[in-house]
Amino acid sequence: MSDGVATARHSRSYPRFLLRMLALSTEGSAAFYGWMTLLTAVFLVGVHAWARQMADGMVVTHMTDHVSWGLYIANFTFLVGVAAGGVMMVIPAYLYRDREMHDVVILGEILAVAAIFMCLAFVTVDLGRPDRFWHMFPGIGRFNFPISMLTWDVLVLNGYLLLNLHVVGYLLYTRFLGRTPDPKWYVPFVMVSIVWAISIHTVTAFLYCGLGGRPFWNTALLAPRFLTSAFVAGPAFVIVTMLFLKKRLRLPLSSKPIRTLVSIVRVTILVNLLMIASEVFTEFYTGGAHTASAQYLFFGLHGKDALVPWIWTAIALNVLAAVLFLGRRAMTDARVLTVACVAAFAGCWIEKGMGLIVPGFVPSTLHEVVEYVPSVVEWKVTAGIWAFGLMVFTVALKVAIPIFSGEERLSPRP
Repeated sequence: MSDGVATARHSRSYPRFLLRMLALSTEGSAAFYGWMTLLTAVFLVGVHAWARQMADGMVVTHMTDHVSWGLYIANFTFLVGVAAGGVMMVIPAYLYRDREMHDVVILGEILAVAAIFMCLAFVTVDLGRPDRFWHMFPGIGRFNFPISMLTWDVLVLNGYLLLNLHVVGYLLYTRFLGRTPDPKWYVPFVMVSIVWAISIHTVTAFLYCGLGGRPFWNTALLAPRFLTSAFVAGPAFVIVTMLFLKKRLRLPLSSKPIRTLVSIVRVTILVNLLMIASEVFTEFYTGGAHTASAQYLFFGLHGKDALVPWIWTAIALNVLAAVLFLGRRAMTDARVLTVACVAAFAGCWIEKGMGLIVPGFVPSTLHEVVEYVPSVVEWKVTAGIWAFGLMVFTVALKVAIPIFSGEERLSPRP
């Protein structure tokens, strides 16, 4: 077949591929429709809350001049790690040539795409005036590249999104055509995505630890902490997804990828706890004026202790998850493994969110202790964005599973 004929045939198959993807994403069982209806309802509640925030201004949130980053940026920080953690499916599959991981690597790629969409949504709602995005467009506004860490964050997040969209789209399309994917069209992008995944969370950490006026973040361990917690939360989410697909949908998934991810989390969760302990020791043993934020976070300061329950809950969840992961039943009992994954995910969410972002602002640079507790509007917007992300993840799985399992193939026209 000549190149021209092949190109023409492939161009005719694009619309059929897109139409089939649309059909797959909207067809399903009653449970699927119920799940999507629930997510849509929560998403609409979040949209309504954001509309109120846009109409009345950021005054409806509990953020102030003293604490200007709150629940939105806390979730953004955590989700950058979840997106980076998706690479833990890619490393064993491509660097160590694990054939069984190849069959499920698409889960990590899809998770990365959904998480980055959520990251961008949280940044948008935190802006207050998203119509002012144009100030960052080169030529129109001031992008301030390469001196601004914010511009680096914009580049790495959007670049990582495009990389994963290309890999996922190409693999799905070639499987739909019934062809073997050409390695030159996706393997180099996968290798770049491994490095890029590390960079997105490293740049995010540099955004914080580069702020000299916030001593709570001025630590060289911040970037390594971000990466280790990312390699806990990301695989934990993927493990729960695989357990659900295997048990509820009866998909013939091998247990080896789950065991590989559990082995990874067993190491990374201990490293994460060690880094937390190192930070706590350094803060409290050395003492000094810069210990005030850590004092407020862990024990309260001047009678203010809003974050104390958050951080100790996070530590308890991380310790519980570590104990469960290190036990033998984590490899044999799906219920124990699920509890361990949920505890690890929730613990990292608190630790990297309310336990990291907010205490960086308390006390303020003027040594005032102004507490922050998210408003109802912020919780609604946050729930709406999480619902949106889960919808993206669910629809992507709904399309990918039948194509990768071979149930969906392009049938030749008569």
